[in-house]
Amino acid sequence: MDNKGLALLGAGFAIGFGAIGPGAGIGYLVGKSVEGIARQPEASGDIRTTMFIGIGVTEAVALYALVISILLIFVA
Repeated sequence: MDNKGLALLGAGFAIGFGAIGPGAGIGYLVGKSVEGIARQPEASGDIRTTMFIGIGVTEAVALYALVISILLIFVA
């Protein structure tokens, strides 16, 4: 297998494994936020704001994996 083939394989692994953690993290985050809103509806604004900040931070990991895979595909 040549270097281009290994780079494409690495790109697939990078985005594949890089999406598992954020997917699980966002699912857990949203589930706990909904649970918190159900327990304290008066704090829904604060919980929702914190949830969206957490989603943004968690999603950054998937975006880093996407950037790495694009770099492997087009640069290597």
